[in-house]
Amino acid sequence: MKVSTILDHIDSGHFALPEFQRGYVWNKDQVRSLFDSMYRRHPVGTLLAWVTETGTASYRGDGPASKGVVKLLLDGQQRMTTIYGIVRGTPPKFFDGNPGTLKNLMFNLGSETFEYFQPVKMRDDPLWIDVTDFMLKGNDSIGLLIESFSKDPLLAKDLSTYVSKLSRMMGILDIELHVEEVTGKEKTLEVVVDIFNRVNSGGTKLSKGDLALAKICADWPEARDTMKEHLKKWQSHEYNFNLDWLLRSINTVVTGEARFQYLHNSSAEEIQKGLKKAVKHIDTTLNMISGRLGLDHDRVLFGKFGIPVIVRYLDTHEGKITDTERDLLMFWYIQSGMWGRFSGSTESFIDKDLASLEGESGSLEALVEQLRLWHGNLWVEPEQFANWGVGARFYPVLYMLTRMGEAKDWGTGLPLKKHLLGNLNSLEVHHIFPRAQLYKAGYSKQEVNALANFCFLTKDTNIKISDCLPERYFEEIERDHPGALASQWIPMDRTLWKIDHYLEFLEARRNLLSEAVNFKLEELLHGETKWLVPQYEERVVKSNTIGNGISTTNEESILTSVNEWMESNGLPKGIVLYDYSDESTGEQKAVFDLAWPFGIQEGLSDPVVLLIDEDPATIAFASSAGYRCFTNEGELKHYIEENILN
Repeated sequence: MKVSTILDHIDSGHFALPEFQRGYVWNKDQVRSLFDSMYRRHPVGTLLAWVTETGTASYRGDGPASKGVVKLLLDGQQRMTTIYGIVRGTPPKFFDGNPGTLKNLMFNLGSETFEYFQPVKMRDDPLWIDVTDFMLKGNDSIGLLIESFSKDPLLAKDLSTYVSKLSRMMGILDIELHVEEVTGKEKTLEVVVDIFNRVNSGGTKLSKGDLALAKICADWPEARDTMKEHLKKWQSHEYNFNLDWLLRSINTVVTGEARFQYLHNSSAEEIQKGLKKAVKHIDTTLNMISGRLGLDHDRVLFGKFGIPVIVRYLDTHEGKITDTERDLLMFWYIQSGMWGRFSGSTESFIDKDLASLEGESGSLEALVEQLRLWHGNLWVEPEQFANWGVGARFYPVLYMLTRMGEAKDWGTGLPLKKHLLGNLNSLEVHHIFPRAQLYKAGYSKQEVNALANFCFLTKDTNIKISDCLPERYFEEIERDHPGALASQWIPMDRTLWKIDHYLEFLEARRNLLSEAVNFKLEELLHGETKWLVPQYEERVVKSNTIGNGISTTNEESILTSVNEWMESNGLPKGIVLYDYSDESTGEQKAVFDLAWPFGIQEGLSDPVVLLIDEDPATIAFASSAGYRCFTNEGELKHYIEENILN
């Protein structure tokens, strides 16, 4: 089929994109390369289309599909979107990407090269032709060029050569592209998605969630956009969730299951009702987690996949639960987060937890008991605070203590309420013993960034304290705001305030922190403390997590910059402070600064991790775990540009 015919079919709606296709992600180098190949008549591959009835097809974009049947592009979206955008001067109806990539492509009649417009280089050079302008004017462009070049002796002598090159350019529209077609009633959506995954070697494979959403959109085309609006609402409140996570909650409401396959047979009406209920219960859950536990933004909201379980419980009780039930849910939630219940096999653990809530024997008590049978003793030991860095599993627990216990700011003596705290960019994590002083005294990076050396303060107070040692500024705080130190679990033995007793200070504060956590956990149980009494052989508590995550503002800015760059290139952002855990036990093994655990092109490329200023042991561990490791921003970007974007 000629390129020009395919473009006409896109205009008429005969060619479209299936709903499950992702957006346009090509960059300018890929656009130039495609047009260069077509100009030189190099092979540019075949297209693959799914031929299906218009009434049963779910496709992207606002334009109507043709009557009868429609051909949905399974392979070739990037190529045809590029050709259409450059030739027509506007993106196709199904376009979802950066329109700037499809503007200002130029062609040089002398060197026969394609480049994007550069004012200084091209403005006064008549040999640079705007490809889109030329294609839109067609043969008139050739006539105008002949008329213009004939007036310039230097250009006129090679006029026939220039006209030949322009004709070759125009001939791109006559290139024949082979279109393979997938037809037949037996080609269900599942079969087509499987075909898509097999042939789409240059893109991201579709997940089970993508397939579930594709089936939903077949009956309810607005589903994806409606769900995205809810995600944006939560994002405005500093909670970052994705469609897969929201679908889990919808699934638990509609089917009582975690696996998406159970959602496939649900009607559009059932999904719409399920979404409405799920959103309501998610809001209730976030309010409970924020109000009761103080975990009020994304960076401290660990155990996110425990929320679909809570949503199911709320739905089966029509959202009406007692304070005791609420607190037991919060007890289970914080315990699930502390021990990494959902850090491994998420789907199977959600299913087990949902099952514990169902049937005659199902209850909240059964849910908590199952957690204890899986983990063992739920009592928090001091050694749990022996890890280090903001990526440690118990960093959110320290934040929770600060919020639940109304820890006081050391500069004002006022409780640290929500309006004084925010996300990682504005949250002031204060090193009780200043880093500079500790490094000067010969302490290691792990010791300097120990959790027990962290507390939360207002920005003004943090700046005021600066690099003063506790033996000096603690006395001032205790004088001006009695009790403020104790509210942040500072040991009051003044001997421990000296830097040469720093390790003893950490040990003493770990004891105070664990006592405080267990006290708060007991409060949530309303006197029913059987789950906090050791009844099993106690675990040997180890502090062997590798990697510390973010330890400086410079590291944070690098990770933010990389994710912004990824997003600008149409690629998925990495997971900041990725919790690498044992899939069966949930034990945290390592914290990686920025990770793509399923590859940047999910299922098609190796897992990737960016480790900033980490020791050789962390890098070696990540490598042994199957990750492709990069230790600086430049190396990672070069890898992506060479292997994914080009």
